[in-house]
Amino acid sequence: LSHDIISWHCTEKSLWVYAAPRSNRKALSMKLYWLMIWPGILFLNPVTADCNITSQTVTCDKSGKNLSSIPTDLLQNVAKLNLKNNKITLKHNDERILLRLTNLTELYLNENVITVLCNNSFYTLTKLTILDISNNHISTVHQAAFAGLYQLSALNLSYNRITQLDPDVFSSLKNLRALNLQNNFLKSFHIKSSFKLTTITLAGNPWNCSCGLLDLQKWLTASNTTMENEKNTTCTFPNTKEKLSIKTATIQLADCKTEKAALENTVTSTSTIKQQSTAFLAALAPNITGNNGTRAEFPFLGKSWTFLLGVLGFVLSTTLLIFTAIKCPTWYQYLISYRHRRLEENDPEMFEQEFSADMTSFPAISDTNNEDPIVIFEKTNAFELGEDGFIEDKYIDSYVTEES
Repeated sequence: LSHDIISWHCTEKSLWVYAAPRSNRKALSMKLYWLMIWPGILFLNPVTADCNITSQTVTCDKSGKNLSSIPTDLLQNVAKLNLKNNKITLKHNDERILLRLTNLTELYLNENVITVLCNNSFYTLTKLTILDISNNHISTVHQAAFAGLYQLSALNLSYNRITQLDPDVFSSLKNLRALNLQNNFLKSFHIKSSFKLTTITLAGNPWNCSCGLLDLQKWLTASNTTMENEKNTTCTFPNTKEKLSIKTATIQLADCKTEKAALENTVTSTSTIKQQSTAFLAALAPNITGNNGTRAEFPFLGKSWTFLLGVLGFVLSTTLLIFTAIKCPTWYQYLISYRHRRLEENDPEMFEQEFSADMTSFPAISDTNNEDPIVIFEKTNAFELGEDGFIEDKYIDSYVTEES
C-alpha cells in the first residue's frame, strides 16, 4: 500500500516507466528525447513548409507569396528556387541574397516586375543550369548580365520589353543550348558565328528584314540551330517583306554595302571633326611646363567645356534680364510721355477738337454770345511789351472794365 501511494505522487513520466515493462522503457525514453530535441532543431535551422529537403536536393517554392524581395531566411544549400508570380524587382539587395546561394541549379523569377538586368547579377551561381526570367518588364540587359553562368543551358527571356541586345551579352554562356527571346521588341539581333545553340525562339518580335538582320539570317542558315515556331517568326518591316520568314527573306547585299559605306563615311567625318577641334583647342592652350622643365601634355577635354559654356550662357542671360528689368521703367516713362504728333493739313476735325479742348481751360463769361470766345482768343494772343519790360495783357483790362 505504501508503495502504491509513492507511485501516485511521482510524475507522469516516472509512472509510465514504473508501470511499463522493463523492455519498453528504453524505447519510450528515446521517443521523449527526440520530442524535446526536434523543436530546438526547427528553431536553430528555420526550414519552412515551403522547402522540401531530400537526400540529394533542397527545393524551395516561394511562388505567389506577393513578395517584394527575395527572402533572407533561405537555406544556403537550396538547389531549386521558385520565386514565380511575386513583385520582385531584383535590385541590389536581391542580388546580394542570390550571390550567397551558390548551390542553385534552377532559378525561376518569371512573372515578377524586373526592369533591368545589371552586370554580374548572377556571377556566383556557377552551378546554375536553368534561368527563367520571362513575363517581366525587362527593357535593358547589360553586357555582363549573365557573367559567371558557365553551366547555364536554358535561358528564358520571353515576354519582356527588350529592344536591343549587345552581341557579347551571351558570349560567356559556353554551355547554353536553349534561348527563348519570344515576344519582345527586337527589330534586329547581331549574333556571332561562334555562338552555339540547339534551339532558339524568336517569334513575336517586330523584325526588320534589312541589313541589320543579315548577321542573324546568316547564322540561322549556317548553324544547325532549330528555330522554334518558325512559321510565326516573320518580318514586320519593310511592308514588301511582311509575313515572310526572317530565315528566308531576301536581303540585298548591294544595299547593305552601300549603307555600310555611307555609315563609315559618316563616322570618319565625325572623327575628323573631333580631331580638328581637339587640335584647335590644343593650339589655343598655353605652354605648360613641369618642375623638370619639360612641357606637360595638353589634357584631353571631356564634357567639362560644355558645362563651362552652359554656366557662361546662364550668367550672361541673367545679367541681361537684370539690366532689362532696371531700364524698363525709364523706357516706359519716356514712351508714355512722348505723345506729340505733327498735325496734318487734311485733318480739320482733329484741329477743331484740340482747339475746343484748349478753350475749356479759360474761365466762363456770362452774358455773352457765341462769338465772344473768338474775340477773347484774339485778345489773349495780343500781347504788348510795356515800358517796364513786362508783357501787358489787354484781356485783363477789358475784363475789369466790363466788370465795373
